Amino acid sequence: MADTVTDPAEAPAALRHAEEVMGTVFSFDIRGGEPEAVRTALEQAVAQLHRVDEVFSTYRDDSQLSRLSRGELTVAECDAEVAEVLELGAEAERVSAGWFSTTYEGRLDPTGIVKGWAAERAAGLIAAAAGVSGVSVNGGGDVQMFGMPDPHRPWRVGVSDPLRPGGLAAVISAAGADELAVATSGTAERGAHIVDPSTGKSAVTDLVAVTVVAPRLTWADCWATAAFAMGSREGLAWLESLPDVEALLITAGDEVRCTDGLAARLG
Repeated sequence: MADTVTDPAEAPAALRHAEEVMGTVFSFDIRGGEPEAVRTALEQAVAQLHRVDEVFSTYRDDSQLSRLSRGELTVAECDAEVAEVLELGAEAERVSAGWFSTTYEGRLDPTGIVKGWAAERAAGLIAAAAGVSGVSVNGGGDVQMFGMPDPHRPWRVGVSDPLRPGGLAAVISAAGADELAVATSGTAERGAHIVDPSTGKSAVTDLVAVTVVAPRLTWADCWATAAFAMGSREGLAWLESLPDVEALLITAGDEVRCTDGLAARLG
């Protein structure tokens, strides 16, 4: 879980909004911009999230994903976003050598990629609105940031300590980055929900949390999930091999392991 940390001093006018959708809360923090353009973009982003929920929900029998999984629809008959997400999922599976998967118990289930992709897309839509200087979208603890909250301070994201409720394991700074995302996978909030694709069962590793920092939330979310399933040693080595990716891994024994470049993002 992560929270955006900002300082209100000298910050541009801010518009904040929280929307319950996709089984979680999406929090928006928008800085600057023409008020009418910002409100319109926010409305479009929120509507887009609800549409994503309708299309990709695994809990609705009439969703396009459920119907596709049952063979009642083809990918070509679904909204174009379905093909986009499945292609992204296939790429994540390839890069992770199968540790990330869009199937669960033999069924099509791209849940592990949809939330991050949807939050990134919503943030990008708002960032393109006239005059917006910065936007942060937090989807259930995974955050996509664009721009800056004010000219003198970057976005900062607090990463919750999974072993010390209420504490922070780190604070990630977006200083010098036009776009940055922070995603965490672990057992603290939702229990053992991450699947080991090789067994189809809950992943049993020495980790309690993996936080990944990358430009795009779509990939940060996928890589955090895959690395958690790998375990600390293999997961850290794999994350080190990915371009533009930094990470913080916390084991059940309270050992903290980081990629070499993470220190430059702390603060």
